[in-house]
Order: sequence, then structure tokens, then C-alpha cells
Amino acid sequence: MPKGPIVTAIEVHEFTFDVRNMAPQGRGVLPQYVKGEKSQRTNIALRVHTDQGITGEYVNSRVIDAAAIRLIADLVIERDALEREKIYADTKWATQQIGRLGVGLIDIVLWDIAGKYHNAPIYQLLGGHRRRLPTYASTWNGDDTQGGLSSPEAYADFAERCLDVGYPAYKIHPWRHGPVQRDIETALAVAERVGGKMELMWDAACKYETLADAVKVGHALDEAGYYWYEDPYKDTGMSAFGHKKLRQLVKTPLLMTEFLRMLEPHVDFAIAEGTDFLRADPDFDGGITGAMKIAHAAEGLGLDVEIHASNASRRHTMAAIRNSNYYEMALLHPDAGPHDAQVVLNGYGDGLEAIGPDGCVPVPEAPGLGVEYDWDYITKNRTGFVVYE
Repeated sequence: MPKGPIVTAIEVHEFTFDVRNMAPQGRGVLPQYVKGEKSQRTNIALRVHTDQGITGEYVNSRVIDAAAIRLIADLVIERDALEREKIYADTKWATQQIGRLGVGLIDIVLWDIAGKYHNAPIYQLLGGHRRRLPTYASTWNGDDTQGGLSSPEAYADFAERCLDVGYPAYKIHPWRHGPVQRDIETALAVAERVGGKMELMWDAACKYETLADAVKVGHALDEAGYYWYEDPYKDTGMSAFGHKKLRQLVKTPLLMTEFLRMLEPHVDFAIAEGTDFLRADPDFDGGITGAMKIAHAAEGLGLDVEIHASNASRRHTMAAIRNSNYYEMALLHPDAGPHDAQVVLNGYGDGLEAIGPDGCVPVPEAPGLGVEYDWDYITKNRTGFVVYE
């Protein structure tokens, strides 16, 4: 049986870019809105070369995963790039003590190779359920600067702006810290302004210190008719029992599992009744291969799966899933961003104005991921580079 393209080398590039009107807040913390400031961030870009001249490429912000590529490179080089299931299993096993870092990035690049090999976009290879994706506007965290997301009214103003642009849904990331009452007032203010016109989601990003605070906010979301309630409190989204208890106390559906990794914990969390929606992320959950496993498991349980964050790999994944509702356009702010590197050349874009008049975004149609990266920019702004052969 003829083999597919054999992996010959893996390149890992680190490069920097600036986010306008955002000031650094310290290592490991997202920048915060400050007019006139800028924050420098780092992304990584991967290239996987093969003996047939097909090169897989992927750019994302998972810089910490770059270190893990060193561990798993030997498991990928000299392998058939089309044998993704076997490579997924081997790299998942090899990284079991480091949180499966790097597995997703390698898998996504292998899918890019597969699409280029078969001359088809990834979503078609996955089964292709749709070509346009309903999209919600997902905000940056709150700030304390006028002109930003500094008050309940500011969040409501931005919701109206997103509605005017064409978004059918709006997700609020509140302040990372601060009083619960301000969050409640924000949830109600936004619902009063655009409720009934947009679906509304609330993502606390594991902010609340206690179950009691999570319940208080949940009751406000119930009152306002929110679509889902995501990652409420500071167990960092890991306690199935705790969230089962929360589900008994609030009516708004919970969306959990962003901070679990890979298929099995997602299934365990769902069976333990800790969530209503599942969350999957190709970077975090073993690539497109892993995210599709989670989607199919959710389908078997009669649940929906929502794909986390935004880029081409997410669009292809969601496009092949029936039981998924909204693409996340992240992270949006009324006067800052974009939060991620703008290094795609062929018309692809994620950002506030990327939404279509139908409230959807398209799925790239070119082979593989269907995007062309600006390697001149990446190379010019490169801060680290290594090749594994």
C-alpha cells in the first residue's frame, strides 16, 4: 500500500506583534485597555515539511506548546503524515505528564498537510456539514478606563454596536476581579438593552470565589434569559460535582470543560452531569482529531459542543459538526485590538468587522486550512527559531 507524505522536518518560529491601546499587566496576564498604550505579545508559527514537497503550516498563540514540540518531534518525524489517528495516540501518551502540550498543534498541521495532499479543504475531509457559521461577539475582559469596557453601560453600548454590525449573539467576559454586584448589574443592563434581539452568554472565566457568588450571578442570568453560563468559579472549571450542584440551583445552562484536556475527561464531566454544553478546542484537546472526538461523543449523549476561540482550524472543525451553535469571534473590544497576530494574507480575517450580513462567517475553501500566512512578517519579527529533523 503506498504511503502518504513522510514528515522530514518541523520548524517552530516564535514572533512578536503589538496590540494597540492595551497596556501590559504582568507576565501571564492579559493586557488591559489603556488609550494610546500598546502591548507586545508572542505567537508561534509551525511548519512541517514532507518528502513530497507538501508543507503544513499553522500559527497560534500557544507559545508554551513550543517547548513540548521538542519532546514529541521524534514521534512525528519519518512518519506518514496521513496517519493522524496513530500519531494522535502516540503523542497523547508521550505528553501525559505535561498536560498534552503540543499534541493539538501537531495534529492541526497534519490536517493542513492532508488537505493539501487531497486538494480539499479540511472541513470537506471531515464530512462538511455547513459552509457558513453563526457567530457571536466575545468581549475582552472589563477594564477601568473611559472608552473601554469600564461599566455596565459600556458593555451595553458595545452590545448594541455588535448588534448593529450584524452579530446575532454576544458573550460577556466581565472584570477579572471586582465586586459580584457589578457583574450582576452588567448582566442585567446588557439584557435590558439588547435582550430579545441577541442571544446573550456570560463567561466568568473562573472568577467567582465561592459557590454562593456563582449562584448569585446565575440567578441574575436566569432573570435575564441568558443562553449559557460559562466557567463560573475558581475551581478552574474542574469539579463535576460542584457544577452539578450549581446546575441544581440555577436555570441558565452551563457551558463547561474548556479547562479539561482531551476526550475522556470531557465525557466523564458530561456523564457526571456537571455541564449542559461541552467546550472543545483544537489547540487544547488534541487538535482537530481530538475536537471531533469530543463532538461525536457529545452527539451520542444528546449534547451540544461549542468550539473555543477563533481561527481557521476552529472554522473547519465547527463546519463539520452538526451539534454546535455558534462560532466565537474573540476577543473584541470597542477601542482595542485585534488581540491576535494579523498574519493571514488571502482575505481571511477574525475581528469585529469580519461578520457577514447573515450573522455568519465563511469557512475557507482552499486546500488544507485554506489560509496563506505572511512569512515575511513572521520572519522579520521572529524572536526564536528551532528546526527538528
